[in-house]
Amino acid sequence: MKSSTIALIATGVIASAGLGYLIYFDSMRRNMGMVGKNANLIYDQLGRERKQAAKASKDAENNEKESRLKLIENVIVECSKEDLPTSAEAKEKYFMEQVAAGEALCGKGPSYYDEAVLPFYKALKVYPAPMELVMIYQKTIPEPVFSTITTILAIEQKAMEGQQTETPEAAAASATGVDIE
Repeated sequence: MKSSTIALIATGVIASAGLGYLIYFDSMRRNMGMVGKNANLIYDQLGRERKQAAKASKDAENNEKESRLKLIENVIVECSKEDLPTSAEAKEKYFMEQVAAGEALCGKGPSYYDEAVLPFYKALKVYPAPMELVMIYQKTIPEPVFSTITTILAIEQKAMEGQQTETPEAAAASATGVDIE
């Protein structure tokens, strides 16, 4: 064979290999482009879902905080409206009734914990040694009820210390940021 024929055949083989190489990688690039576009769509969708979940979580947290503040305000207002007994026998009877009501509500389950705060707090208001009763509450009543009661006590204490001229309801409203009517 002549050297020119060998060179021509070698050039043809190299050109064919180069053309095949270009066609192969062009098709890979195009297919990967679709995968990349689909991946971007998936990542965008996941990002939107994360943002929606974060927003829903924040909204739920705000709603829970707002409902707790309303609960605290309602308990303070209800206690201030009620005339508490003055005699020792009447206080003892009232105390026992309120503790029994609170325990009954707590016994119904966590959905009744908010309702149980009021009777326990009323019982605390007539008990002769409130700090002792707080210690007993800490050991005996559910944590969400206890934490709400201690929050109410802190708000009431702050109202009594800082704002002697303001009513407890108004002080609670200013401390919690909730308007009362």
